[in-house]
Amino acid sequence: MESWQVVTAVTLSYLAFTLGVGLFSGRRASSSVQGFVAADRDFGLLVMYFVVGATAFSAFAFLGGPGWAYSRGAAAFYILSYGVVGMAPWYFLGPRSAALGRRFGYVTQAQLLVGRFPSRTLSALLALLSLAAFIPYITLQMTGAGLVFNAVTEGRIPFWLGAALAYGVVLIYVLLGGASAVGWTNVVQGVFMIGIAWSLGIYLPYQLYGGITPMFEQIAAARPELLTAPGLTGTGAPWSWGAYSSAVLVSAIGFSMWPHLFMKAFAAQNDDTIRRTVVLFPSFQLFLVPVFLIGFAGVLFPTAPATADAILPHIILSTDIPALVVGLFCAGALAASMSTGDALLHATASILVEDGVRPFRRMSDRGQRRLMQALVVLVGIAAYGFALRTPASLVQLLLGAYGVVVQIAPLLVAALFWRRATTAGALAGLIAGVATTAFFFLNPELRWADLHEGLFGVVANVLALVAVSMITRPAAPEIVEAFLDPRGGEHTAPAAAGSPQPLPSA
Repeated sequence: MESWQVVTAVTLSYLAFTLGVGLFSGRRASSSVQGFVAADRDFGLLVMYFVVGATAFSAFAFLGGPGWAYSRGAAAFYILSYGVVGMAPWYFLGPRSAALGRRFGYVTQAQLLVGRFPSRTLSALLALLSLAAFIPYITLQMTGAGLVFNAVTEGRIPFWLGAALAYGVVLIYVLLGGASAVGWTNVVQGVFMIGIAWSLGIYLPYQLYGGITPMFEQIAAARPELLTAPGLTGTGAPWSWGAYSSAVLVSAIGFSMWPHLFMKAFAAQNDDTIRRTVVLFPSFQLFLVPVFLIGFAGVLFPTAPATADAILPHIILSTDIPALVVGLFCAGALAASMSTGDALLHATASILVEDGVRPFRRMSDRGQRRLMQALVVLVGIAAYGFALRTPASLVQLLLGAYGVVVQIAPLLVAALFWRRATTAGALAGLIAGVATTAFFFLNPELRWADLHEGLFGVVANVLALVAVSMITRPAAPEIVEAFLDPRGGEHTAPAAAGSPQPLPSA
């Protein structure tokens, strides 16, 4: 067999194995909406650790991360910086949210927020906000899968077919297995991609430079600017500390706000599972060490890749590495892509139904699940279309999406901790934050100190939330007490997206 055929065979075998795991594990959950969305609230520590870690580290882990280390040097460490602290807020927010979920039946982030701030308008806005953030994120995953397939088969499997193959498998097991399939495939994919990353991260520097220390010594002599913090911009100019710091800050705040990650709090067996997951999560950041070593290994490589994101497959295909190893790399890269893509597709469909449709229309349990399954397919097709047309850097896509999702943070903190917050204030804050972020995203030359646009959005969000809340009628005491004391008392939360009663329109 030719080498590309061996690579293809190994990769397809991995896809078949992943499909089998997804279909088998999906049988564990009930056929209810709670089973499809929250896996019957039955995730233990093992699944929670890997579902959070593998979901967080996506296609950028094998492509975008090395691409930034290769082209922008020390700038790549912003990913490590925010990842270490990004889950810390979940230690406090996660158990409180999970307690409210068990008490009032919430399975999505927006249901919790709308429980505190009753409004169908807010529910719909949060559903649209999630969709706006998820589409570029899913596009990133599909782009990564297509790039890998195309590169390792030397163009014999085109980009469009590679992305379709990987996400055809994802669609099947998400459709049939829901959250349980996502959780257990993430365990398998997480173990696999960590093993492949460390193997390549150690092997390539020794193969190309004789070791990790000699590699950095040669880079320091030839390209010292890459090792000077905070690194470079995409154009090769020095990245400012303002841009670097604000990227870390926005990403750290937004990390645990991602609706697809936040939803996992509702799937945990108990509060201790959430806290232990948060405590252990920084250990998953060790996965980034070999990822960056791979990128730095390409800095002085004799030939350049077509794009920075393709540096890893470019090195592998230009080096004398057995086809079996190349196939395992491809499978590892797909594991990183699929472990995030499946959670995103599942969450997008769940959120659109629970937060975008149910507040406006009564639906049976069976009808909800069928609509979710249909939306999994439709969202997948939409993201696939964007993947075929989007030339943006993988990490830039992700960084842009963070600016949108971070706007949820002020609302969540206010819902759980601020007695005076009102529905009108929450709406005003969300709208102001998203609008400000969009404005500075479209007009980057107006950003002060080159700060991330999401940071300006958060400031506008908080100001509007506080100002409008202070001049509008406070929420009913029973609503406030239910959220400030989620485990005690007999307080009753208002109707939310998961409740049969209608919500107010605003």
